[in-house]
Amino acid sequence: MDGLRNSAALLSRRGRGRRRRQPQLRGGSVLALALRPRKIRRPRRSAASRVAALRARALPSEASDAKVEPAAGERETSRSAEPPRPVPVPVRPGPASAAAPPRRVEGRRVRAPAPSAAGPPERPWDSPLQQVLAELNGIPSSRRRAARLFEWLLAPMPPDHFYRRLWEREAVLVRRQDPSYYEGLFSTADLDSMLRSEDVHFGQHLDAARYVGGRRETLNPPGRALPAAAWSLYRAGCSLRLLCPQAFSPTVWQFLAVLQEQFGSMAGSNVYLTPPNSQGFAPHYDDIEAFVLQLEGRKLWRVYRPRDPSEELALTSSPNFSQEDLGEPVLQTVLEPGDLLYFPRGFIHQAECQDGVHSLHLTLSTYQRNTWGDFLEAVLPLAVQAAVEENVEFRRGLPRDFMDYMGAQHSDSKDPRRTAFMEKVRVLVARLGHFAPVDAVADQRAKDFIHDSLPPVLTDRERALSVHGLPVRWEAGEPVNVGAQLTTETEVHMLQDGIARLVGEGGRLFLYYTVENSRVYHLEEPKCLEICPQQADAMELLLRSYPEFVRVGDLPCDSVEDQLSLAAMLYDKGLLLTKTPLVPS
Repeated sequence: MDGLRNSAALLSRRGRGRRRRQPQLRGGSVLALALRPRKIRRPRRSAASRVAALRARALPSEASDAKVEPAAGERETSRSAEPPRPVPVPVRPGPASAAAPPRRVEGRRVRAPAPSAAGPPERPWDSPLQQVLAELNGIPSSRRRAARLFEWLLAPMPPDHFYRRLWEREAVLVRRQDPSYYEGLFSTADLDSMLRSEDVHFGQHLDAARYVGGRRETLNPPGRALPAAAWSLYRAGCSLRLLCPQAFSPTVWQFLAVLQEQFGSMAGSNVYLTPPNSQGFAPHYDDIEAFVLQLEGRKLWRVYRPRDPSEELALTSSPNFSQEDLGEPVLQTVLEPGDLLYFPRGFIHQAECQDGVHSLHLTLSTYQRNTWGDFLEAVLPLAVQAAVEENVEFRRGLPRDFMDYMGAQHSDSKDPRRTAFMEKVRVLVARLGHFAPVDAVADQRAKDFIHDSLPPVLTDRERALSVHGLPVRWEAGEPVNVGAQLTTETEVHMLQDGIARLVGEGGRLFLYYTVENSRVYHLEEPKCLEICPQQADAMELLLRSYPEFVRVGDLPCDSVEDQLSLAAMLYDKGLLLTKTPLVPS
């Protein structure tokens, strides 16, 4: 709590750190509360000790939770927590009791075992994707859902190996020999349906581009992307790039909304449909970590290492390169349906369709402008301001004669005054760390991530136990089932782990949240609730205790009124989940 107040005061006095630039890839209470104030006298404990106590006495919640039933009723790329511990799973999932077949790792290529001559095993679902999505629906913790989906995305490669050895370092190819692996995520038929039924516009949602004779052309006509125009451009050799598939596809939305919690950074995507015997984009590199999921057809990919150290983990995308600018590819392969290709930012890549076959792939992107440099770019100006205000050494005047020995024209000088000047600079820079508002800047970046995030996709359990599952409706000329009531005995926790952040600004506390975000990046302004100072400890406890339940009466507030009003405000906004369904009064 004290840290939040200090952050709020600091940011009020010195202004906020610079926001990250926007990525180029494009996205009345229902409760009747009985408020009987009384003073609660208890010794104050830190939020960390309260969370530890909750977890020490928590019942095995997953077993009980499982019993809760829902209520009736411009490029070929697009948009960190500790790596999860891998759980061995088959690459071609069969019944739950089936053992995972052995896997073989060949250098940076991961090859899944080939299907037997008898064909793939029978599955209770139509595809591995449908199986994992159904599995996610039964996992109570959003953290574990994110870890499980990322494990499925990389399978059979263990996520800890990927993060430790390959992330930001190497291009990786995963061959699965399972054309149905991504089935149901997105298809050409889905794109055709969107063009017919959705308000898709060229330039805003869809790009048409081709790469012919070493030149890239973008051929976007003005206005809506009607099927006649879009498919005519496709027939003319243009690749069609869908910039925000999550806005039109619930499955892509769920896929990205779950994975963004794994990365702690905005997760975005583009979909690319390329006609046979064509190439849509010139060789280039991007400023994001890219995961290419081959959905249909085949595509030849060439991936090249950064040409020099300045391009490694690039902060901005490159211009288009010519073939003469490139050396030998570090990886050249034809992606088949079900395959995965990963490459870090700064790796040059190009792709083309051959042999009369089209290609459809989805590129998952993340980690744009999410570097130590970006963090320090926000921290250091504030640290200098704090140092100047609080330490007289930073306010002392420069030597009157420093221009006689400093500057480029004196760079080879052996003047001892130059040596002393450089030493003074090093000493002052070293002291800046004591004044760096690291937590305040971390909060601002977390706030930006909340704004970047997609709205959460709810599981059946989350819907049934939140405000979304209340049976309030209009019936027989009046609203019925109105007035579900929270009490001090109600047990609650946050809806999901990464949906909210408490941030101090201007001497006040605000809870920024994702539940009202748009599925199109930054279509809405940031959404927040102001938290009263007397409720700040309780809010911090709720954020840090997830996924353990907390009794409303145990929230560290000074009165029952504060406890119930905070819980009601969060529940009404869809930010809180109860252990059992609320019953209308």
